[in-house]
Amino acid sequence: MKIEGNRPPENQEISLRSQKLGKPEGTPAPTDGQLQTKTSDQVQLSGRAGEIGQLMSIIQQMPDIRTEKVEAVKKSIQEGTYKVDAFGIAGKILEEFSR
Repeated sequence: MKIEGNRPPENQEISLRSQKLGKPEGTPAPTDGQLQTKTSDQVQLSGRAGEIGQLMSIIQQMPDIRTEKVEAVKKSIQEGTYKVDAFGIAGKILEEFSR
C-alpha cells in the first residue's frame, strides 16, 4: 500500500464523529441549580504492598554513601595496609556469571 498526501483513499467514507471528544449527544448540560458529582478511582493495596512502601521509605532516607566505610578504606590505603582479596573478588565474579 502506498500512502500519498493526507487525503483518504477514493470511495472511502471518513466518520468525523469518531474523532469528536466530549459528552455524548443528547446529554443535557447541567444548569446552575444542578451539582456535578465527580467520581474518583480507588485503589486497595494488600498488607504486603504497605510493608514494601514502608521499606522503600526507609531506604530512601538512608544515605547513598556510607561515609564511615569510605573513610576507613581511605585511611587503610594511605597507611598502606589496604589488602585486596583477589581470590574473593574472582569468586564473586564467577558466581555472578554462573547465574
